[in-house]
Amino acid sequence: MTTSNDVALGGLDTPVGHITVAVTSTGLARVSWARRHVAGAALPAAGDQARVRAVTTQLAAYFRGELRAFDLPLDWRFVSGTARVVLQTLHATVGYGRSVTYGELAERSGTSVPARGIGAVMGSNPLPVVVPCHRVLAHDGLGGYSGGDGTNGLEVKRWLLTLEGVLPPTFDWSPDHL
Repeated sequence: MTTSNDVALGGLDTPVGHITVAVTSTGLARVSWARRHVAGAALPAAGDQARVRAVTTQLAAYFRGELRAFDLPLDWRFVSGTARVVLQTLHATVGYGRSVTYGELAERSGTSVPARGIGAVMGSNPLPVVVPCHRVLAHDGLGGYSGGDGTNGLEVKRWLLTLEGVLPPTFDWSPDHL
């Protein structure tokens, strides 16, 4: 497999905050709720906005409720070991409008990671939304979520699950904002 030595950065505003993406020539390497971040700390920036546009176009369609499955190549090189196995299992087996508990994902992944460990893997997911850690729930509720601006993670998780139909909308829910 060939991997690039540079990364193109870009972003978009969404109803749940600004999202920044980092895309190598291999694929999407990072999604972040921040205006700036480093993806693959040693990789120099590239000005290839076509790479970025392919990702932001699909993310924008998802947030409008028009896209149910991302068709993006992913660059997994910044995730290793058990975390990679768990996240790839999540990506491959939990589709739009579905959810799974931390324990069920542990079982599906075939790892010996306990449910609490799965929560830690979800918290370190470098590709949220595309690798849908928001679809992983506690056995007795939503569980946690590290998405958003750091102060509204559970509200972002609730918004994403409502968009996908996993949770019913409340009277004040709007697809335009939290």
